[in-house]
Amino acid sequence: MSTNDYVKYVTQQIVKYMDTPKETRKQQREERKQVETSSSYYSNRWLGIIPFSIKLIMNKRKK
Repeated sequence: MSTNDYVKYVTQQIVKYMDTPKETRKQQREERKQVETSSSYYSNRWLGIIPFSIKLIMNKRKK
């Protein structure tokens, strides 16, 4: 990615952010916080997908 493309992308993101209404931005922020607080999010983020998949397999076998 050239510098020119990067500047163009950043500018587009800033304009997109500025064009969205404040209430919409707050709502998106709250939704992101709810996803981040889920336990599966932390296990994926800190431990990776392999322990998460093992956990899913173990839960299926218990049922």
